[in-house]
Amino acid sequence: MNTRPDGRDGRARPEVWSGLRARLDLLTSAYRLKDEVRKGWVLRGVAAPESVADHCWGTAILCQLFAVEAGVDRERAVAIALLHDIAEAITGDVVARVADADREVSIESKAASENAAIAQLLSPSGPIMEEVKELWTAYEERTDPAARFVRDMNLVDMCIQAAIYERQQRYDKSVTVPSQGGFERLDEFIVSAEQRLDSALAKELLLLVKSEYEAARDARI
Repeated sequence: MNTRPDGRDGRARPEVWSGLRARLDLLTSAYRLKDEVRKGWVLRGVAAPESVADHCWGTAILCQLFAVEAGVDRERAVAIALLHDIAEAITGDVVARVADADREVSIESKAASENAAIAQLLSPSGPIMEEVKELWTAYEERTDPAARFVRDMNLVDMCIQAAIYERQQRYDKSVTVPSQGGFERLDEFIVSAEQRLDSALAKELLLLVKSEYEAARDARI
């Protein structure tokens, strides 16, 4: 017999389909992140830059590889990493800068917009939606070691991508982006991470990535 989610006679209970529909709607919205390019790279003229979904995947891979060594719950870290930018499916990506004065959108305005987006994305509520909200909120508020570790891996991923773009010469190095610090090339991404990293492991990883970035940058005359 061809069964449906009730597992018995093929007649679906309305509440079952309703729960599935809500999750599929969330997924459909989240899939927008596959096409939402990371605006920081756009600002610097990087050709065919990564999407927000690409970045979430990269962060999740880092969590998978290094969470145990960092002493945090790997499964929780990977789950947070996959969802940490989901609000951007509604708000779009917002460029973070080292200096607040260089931001087009303030930190407070960004937080307010993303909270409103989460409320929209996770309606109607339910156990799965509440789980998604808890994971996203943990990341935003740094409520536990796994969430703080994901914050670090988010930054490490950004720096790995900067090193790759530098090595691939994916942007015009002569073009400058105004900044309070007078940053050149993709240096602002590295400095931003250095100022915000928390764990010793993340700092060690950044040292390795930074050396690769600088080697590629200095070799590009």
